Amino acid sequence: MKPKILVTGSNGQLGNELRLMAEREDKLTFVFTDVAELDITQPEAVKATLQSFHPQYLINCAAYTAVDKAESEKEIAWEINAKAPEILAQAAHETDTCLIHISTDYVFDGKNYRPYLPSHPTHPISWYGMSKAGGEIAIQKSNVKAFIIRTAWLYSRFGNNFVKTIRRLASQKQDLNVVYDQIGSPTWAADLAELILHIILHQIIPNGCEILHYTNEGVCSWYDFAINIVEHSNLNCTIHPISTEQYPQPAQRPFYSVLNKSLTSQRFNIEIPHWNKSLEKCITSLDE
Repeated sequence: MKPKILVTGSNGQLGNELRLMAEREDKLTFVFTDVAELDITQPEAVKATLQSFHPQYLINCAAYTAVDKAESEKEIAWEINAKAPEILAQAAHETDTCLIHISTDYVFDGKNYRPYLPSHPTHPISWYGMSKAGGEIAIQKSNVKAFIIRTAWLYSRFGNNFVKTIRRLASQKQDLNVVYDQIGSPTWAADLAELILHIILHQIIPNGCEILHYTNEGVCSWYDFAINIVEHSNLNCTIHPISTEQYPQPAQRPFYSVLNKSLTSQRFNIEIPHWNKSLEKCITSLDE
């Protein structure tokens, strides 16, 4: 019998990349849900869905990701990012389902000077980061078998993201200002989806609750990232570096949120692509 996979939040960037992969993967049975099909903040609905479908894996792609809005919409951000993962974890534990939950680099304060290990203590500085850390804690307390995968700077051909925003603005303007003093690693959602598929196809089960890091390899600032987006898109726009102070936002961002991925590479015996190579592939797909 084919392994069954339930995906929540499937209309987002990662969910859509998983959908594309599912179309060409005949060894697995996928069921894709978003809030219209399954409200993950409702315990009874989640429980009923898992008990009727009985998936081997539950991939939670659902999240409240509006970092700045979360500062004023604290309750809803907490409900989706902290309470819902707890509900999913409890239901998955009851049905012996492996949970794959997506978290974020924003659980760290950005004051480190070396890439963060999965074991590094969390210290979020925004409500979004606090709510995502809350979800991690709830999963860890639930005794469910789970992979918590922290990622960062996610982009794809779907939805709204930094790559698409820069391309749109650079096609309209001759100059753009982009922050140069926040450092991290971009992640193409298609590469993250490939990792998740690798876990499922090899039927890898976590030892209790395992926290892993996955971004593309390499490090850059948002400024560097924007320059490469413009170059790969063959757009004629000059990118100017500005400081975080020159671009005030409601939510604080970590200045340095590079994630150490060595444990992930070793655990699954995979090579992680460099961010610039993956960016080039994504832009090619956007131009097609």
